[in-house]
Amino acid sequence: MKKAFLVLSVIVLVVCTISAGGKTEKSQAAQPITLSLWGGWPEIQPVYEKVAADYTKLHPNVTIKILTHPLREFEQKLSATIPADQASDIIEASPYPVQKFIAAGLLPPAPPKIVEYMTKAGRFPEALVEANKGEDGKYYGLNYFQGRHAIFWNTDMFKEAGLPGAPKTMDELISYAQKLAKRDAQGNLIRSGLSLRLSGGGSGVGEKFWMYLYPFGGSIIEQAPNGKWKAGYNNEAGFNTLKMYIDMVWKFKTDDHKIKHDAEAFQLQQTAMFARESWVIGDTKKKAPALNYDTAPMPRGTRWGDLSTGVNLYVSRSCKNPDTAWDFILFLNSDENLRYLLDTTGWLPQRMDADLKASLDKEPRYKAFLFSHPDYKIFTYPTLPEYDEILTKFAERMVKAFLDSSLVDNPDGIRKVLADAAAETNAILKRAGKLAE
Repeated sequence: MKKAFLVLSVIVLVVCTISAGGKTEKSQAAQPITLSLWGGWPEIQPVYEKVAADYTKLHPNVTIKILTHPLREFEQKLSATIPADQASDIIEASPYPVQKFIAAGLLPPAPPKIVEYMTKAGRFPEALVEANKGEDGKYYGLNYFQGRHAIFWNTDMFKEAGLPGAPKTMDELISYAQKLAKRDAQGNLIRSGLSLRLSGGGSGVGEKFWMYLYPFGGSIIEQAPNGKWKAGYNNEAGFNTLKMYIDMVWKFKTDDHKIKHDAEAFQLQQTAMFARESWVIGDTKKKAPALNYDTAPMPRGTRWGDLSTGVNLYVSRSCKNPDTAWDFILFLNSDENLRYLLDTTGWLPQRMDADLKASLDKEPRYKAFLFSHPDYKIFTYPTLPEYDEILTKFAERMVKAFLDSSLVDNPDGIRKVLADAAAETNAILKRAGKLAE
């Protein structure tokens, strides 16, 4: 009798709970859910769409809408929509441009299960995990793909020039560029030895300068023991890097503003080498499948390493179904879906413990982007809300400097460019109360 009464009580309790608005796990799962994902890398849209379709097969009540924009337009869109709580449910972004939103409390921290997944030893590069922290010490977003760099070099051109292989040092990089440059009968450069980033919008120019500044021993900003920061390029490292650019353009004439640059130049065989992320492999497979080339780790200077720009996935504070959003983000990070990302776009997953063997066997040139050595350090953007402004304004100054032929054999002029830029960098840090004086 008591047992029958207990069973009846449980039934009544469940019925009352449901009628009062409570939902069991089963009834909750049946509710239709629509999520939106915005990104700034349009080439990844097909990956998102394919993975979203697979996720919907497993969760028929979930629909995921994907929208991507060119990166600079996308960053402007985020600046307008995140503060107004009109952004997408899932946001694809690098940590450094979202720091200003995190500092303002406009993005929620990652839940404990995501933090536990993210911080498991050996899962993601330590520098990229640390980059997910806000100034409050909390983690935001989850790692997805990354922009690691390598030297792309045209094997036919190197053979023609009698060079043994990719440059291993900064000195070789500079020397090889001179041997690989090609000119017409009038002396006009028709093939650059090394394609540099000489112009462009946003902070890209500064980032590419930073990749060469690092092996010379410098950085855009460096942290003092007290935790504050100052410009890290108004020194010999910065001088040697800017001098390299000026000499390559105006003295050795191994690059020129008038010719094509970057991946397009490489694919059209109008440059012999350049440094870029792994996506170029996938892009070249589509646009120049017959091109003979290889990849190599970034060259060594007084130190050795590579800049890794992580791209993460965040859940907005306006998302009505954050648990489902985070579950989809974890689904994107599965081995199968990360291989699909790499095979389809050439972008390198951040997950170090993902099984990418099949992809690497098909395309060995990805291995240079996974290069590991005790002396080869991976560095990334500092988690400062002000860093985007610092790098963008630094880039604007460098673009002007690269156009200035009077800087050839002019050490005082080069030092003045760097001193003026550093004064602006330090002024931004001082305004934020973060300058190491």
